[in-house]
Amino acid sequence: MTDFIRIEKQEQGIAILTICRPDALNALNVEVLKELKKALEKLAHDREVRVIILRGDGDKAFVAGADIREMQSMNRGQATDFSRLGHSVCLMLESMPKVTIAAVHGYALGGGTELALACDFIMASEKAQFGLPEVSLGVIPGFGGTIRLARAIGTAKAKEILFSGHRFKADEAQSLGLIRQAFPHQEFFNEVLLFAKKISANSLHAIVSAKKLMNEFEETVGTHLKVDAEAHQFGSLFESHDQKEGMSAFVEKRAAKFTGL
Repeated sequence: MTDFIRIEKQEQGIAILTICRPDALNALNVEVLKELKKALEKLAHDREVRVIILRGDGDKAFVAGADIREMQSMNRGQATDFSRLGHSVCLMLESMPKVTIAAVHGYALGGGTELALACDFIMASEKAQFGLPEVSLGVIPGFGGTIRLARAIGTAKAKEILFSGHRFKADEAQSLGLIRQAFPHQEFFNEVLLFAKKISANSLHAIVSAKKLMNEFEETVGTHLKVDAEAHQFGSLFESHDQKEGMSAFVEKRAAKFTGL
């Protein structure tokens, strides 16, 4: 247990990893990402753990996004480092020798959608809401969203969502193939646990082998090269007028006036 992360180990090798910042809708700042990375490193080496369920604390959000108030004052170098930190967490979720499930019960916007996309499975309640609205802030997704969304739903649809900043609910996520099913809110987490138990009953050694092969097959272009390119592009936008205007407008709760500069 840390300031922002709680780990609860269940029977049958299941660990529930909760991001605990409900007063900020579990928004990701540097400290939260560092603690999340340490918790994942710990669980990756825990022989008792087979399946990790990632969830957000409180009733409203899985993760509502990255912490815009913290990002607002970042310079290019700080923003690039922030992107790389987020990428390192998502790469761990994607490649670690455990099965990872994102349990999304509310807002999963920006960095929240990116964390979910990095997991092996996304399970959602009917109240879940997804989206990558970074263009409305004058930036782009910085934790792998440009890579993983296209891989999950196809490039054309991913461009439509990314370029428009479109937010979508669980039923649309299901129609896109991002989730298998939207569950009734009251029954949701029980369904997540049942699914986790079904997986944990099988050979982790075999599952990890299959996960590794499937991930390698999808990486027709080196993911690590894309990660670095995205981090640099993300950071470069923090020198733009539009980033400063977009994030200031968000914090000040007004419409942004972009100039394309």
